[in-house]
Amino acid sequence: MTAAFPDRSSSCMTTTRIHPSPETTRPLIRHRSGGDSSAAAAALRYTVWKRSSMGFQGTDGFSVYDAGGALAFRVDNYSRRRKIFVGELLLMDGQGSPLLALRPQIFSTHDQWNCYKASEECQGKRTRSHQLFSMRKCSVLKKGHVAEVSMAGHGPSFWVEGCFRRRSCKIRNSDGKEVARITRKKAEAAASSLMLGDDVFRLMIQPNVDCTMIMAFIVVLDRICSKPFTPMMCSS
Repeated sequence: MTAAFPDRSSSCMTTTRIHPSPETTRPLIRHRSGGDSSAAAAALRYTVWKRSSMGFQGTDGFSVYDAGGALAFRVDNYSRRRKIFVGELLLMDGQGSPLLALRPQIFSTHDQWNCYKASEECQGKRTRSHQLFSMRKCSVLKKGHVAEVSMAGHGPSFWVEGCFRRRSCKIRNSDGKEVARITRKKAEAAASSLMLGDDVFRLMIQPNVDCTMIMAFIVVLDRICSKPFTPMMCSS
């Protein structure tokens, strides 16, 4: 699948593919249970595009591509209204099947969001017993920490450190081990390597880590660390 967007770091607005070219792409490595081969130990790499896969001009959302350029995750109809009116945000796979439902905690001093399985029959009546995890912004007293994640029935299980708005942060588990990293992305070009805008960035996830859960973290981070969304007028 090929998608194009304007490189805003260039005055000529040259279009560039958001995923690597076939010549520079390694095959996507799926997680495997058991075994310790070098292939299974490789991290998974994704390109995250802050744009709805629906393709309408000015739409907000997420389109996430794997190392082979295939659409792996998507979030469409991404509302920027106040959280009391937002309702649920659905994280879907590349085919549009719902995976996780993300819902803001209306009365929360730390901008908390809760995650549930999207397939639960109690949609609209989700309770704490159905909750998979909660994620909230950290206090300003926790320097260097952007957000914390608590899995259901447990205390803080993951921490986000760095600066998500600058696309430079790491996600660590409770043991301090890095499980995922977000970095700026450069355009794949033979003649030059231009840094792209912050609407396109790289996501690297370590082996044996739930990629769907990490992507849910990214969606919430975009809400609690957000700046006003300004759609690219030349999107197509």
